[in-house]
Amino acid sequence: MAQRPLGKDLHWWLKRTGLDIAPIRRLLEKAPVSVLDDGRYRTALQEHGVDRREMFSRFTPDGVVWADGTKEAVDAVVLATGYRPAFPYLTSSGALDADGRPLHRDGIATVPGLGFVGLEFQRSFSSKTLRGVGRDAGHVLSRLRRQAA
Repeated sequence: MAQRPLGKDLHWWLKRTGLDIAPIRRLLEKAPVSVLDDGRYRTALQEHGVDRREMFSRFTPDGVVWADGTKEAVDAVVLATGYRPAFPYLTSSGALDADGRPLHRDGIATVPGLGFVGLEFQRSFSSKTLRGVGRDAGHVLSRLRRQAA
């Protein structure tokens, strides 16, 4: 996909037209979603760092357990699913449908205290992009905070 149609960056066009936040899932869910980055996003991630951890091994009533057995209390879990969502660790939680897709409304799972960010068309076309995921993360975190209060 061209990064700069008509001389402007595709992200500029999506933002300018409002398509990146428009609720047009039904129109676009069959269209392939490309990854577009002119290097700015990769550079920002490298410069500012990301606290990466291996996936925790299981949930507890109060939090999670890491692979080394360390328990950590958490109020909410937000999973950044990446490009190929797979949630085998949630299979028996009630958070997935029969096909293994998250059951959620705008990123808030059917399981209390669980939220999703970065899902395709989670709230809009830009939900699965670096431009949109921050907006969705803010939405999910504010809802999870209300649940925890």
